[in-house]
Amino acid sequence: MPNRFILLGCLLVAMLCVFAVPFPDGAVALAVLTGISVPTILLLRHLTDEKNFITSVFLIGLVARIAFGLVVHYYDLRLFFGEDSLVYHDNGVAMYNVLMGISSPTERLLYYSDAFRGVGWGMNYILGSIYLVLGVNIFASQSIFGYIGALIAPLVYFCSLRVFNNSNVAKFASVGIAVFPPFVIWSGQLLKDGVIIFLIVAVMTLVFRLRERIDWIGLVLMGLALFGLLSMRFYIFYITLVAVVGSFIIAYSNSTKAILRNTVALALITVILSYFGVGEQAEYDLTTFANLDRINQSRFDLARSADSGFGEDWDVSTTTGALLTVPRGFMYLMLAPYPWHATNLRQAITIPDVLVWWAMLPFLWIGLIYTIRNRLRPAFPILLFSLVLTIAYTIFQGNVGTAYRQRTQIQVFLFILIAAGWQVYKENKENKRMIKAAERARLRQHFERRAVQQQN
Repeated sequence: MPNRFILLGCLLVAMLCVFAVPFPDGAVALAVLTGISVPTILLLRHLTDEKNFITSVFLIGLVARIAFGLVVHYYDLRLFFGEDSLVYHDNGVAMYNVLMGISSPTERLLYYSDAFRGVGWGMNYILGSIYLVLGVNIFASQSIFGYIGALIAPLVYFCSLRVFNNSNVAKFASVGIAVFPPFVIWSGQLLKDGVIIFLIVAVMTLVFRLRERIDWIGLVLMGLALFGLLSMRFYIFYITLVAVVGSFIIAYSNSTKAILRNTVALALITVILSYFGVGEQAEYDLTTFANLDRINQSRFDLARSADSGFGEDWDVSTTTGALLTVPRGFMYLMLAPYPWHATNLRQAITIPDVLVWWAMLPFLWIGLIYTIRNRLRPAFPILLFSLVLTIAYTIFQGNVGTAYRQRTQIQVFLFILIAAGWQVYKENKENKRMIKAAERARLRQHFERRAVQQQN
């Protein structure tokens, strides 16, 4: 069972839900969280022998996210931390009113709920359904999203275990996801970021399962997760789909030459998918959103829309311009916000976790090298996904705040590599210590023998 401090944290959060949030919103949220968390814990404990750890890491992540959500809700900080949560809430209320027959759908709701025009249309249906069951309760819906965010850590544990077959790596990565501030912030609010990360990790974990054994349950879950990504952020759906297809191609490659050959084949498949689209919606998405002129305009708007914009004069409307943007965009995506650029409280509060992130980058490099040399085949889907999404964001992003937020979609897998790098570093350090100890013991024995010989 979890230790007393975790249980105490659960109790404190439960009390705050009841007494700090007006009735019945807090009580409803607590009842829902209890109702979905208990069977979740039982299922997680059934899936692993590390029952106490998997329970603890889930509860730690849940307590952190609900506690952060309580602060945001009690002090009305949604405009400060994530103002689009209010947009999602308003759209959810409008969808609820339509489902209840209270009002007719507005033109705005029809647009944002249209799978062929709206971006992130799935959020409207999810929130409308939640409000239909629980009533209009933004704290309860936010808490459900926090629960989904807390599930990312156990999923990362299972995913890491499949890639490296090392429980220490899996534990390090999952604890990092449970407590690292950006993951808590963006998955502890009524935002789609946590849901997207959860679905991405779920797809990759299912890939490892299906590569070993094809079964209908895995296929259905995979289809649902991919559909969820399509409804939340369409371009991540396509990138994830490429990673899934690539992982199955690599799974049946038995040599480095075959891996390279199949990688080329995958690249051709990607080009074909990009050219013809994947179904009617893909054709609309790719022609409407995925052209360099549209990307350049969107990037320009991001760069000008806030004080944290960067690269306003970068032109990505041509292939050459986009490629030239990659190195500079990569630095912002991976390292920003820079502490010396902080000009307000919102930027200043990110400095501690940014410094921690920078301190972990050497272990990321060690883990990446080790993974490519020794675990390329099992790690291929997460490496390919991370690479493609990184390139996409380096070209598209023009705002430090957005880059910091959407970096978590890549960091979730980089934490696995960091955990591997930390384990390799510790093992190398221990090996060196043992070699030095053995050398000292050998020298001591040598001098002892010489002393005995001189006495004789």
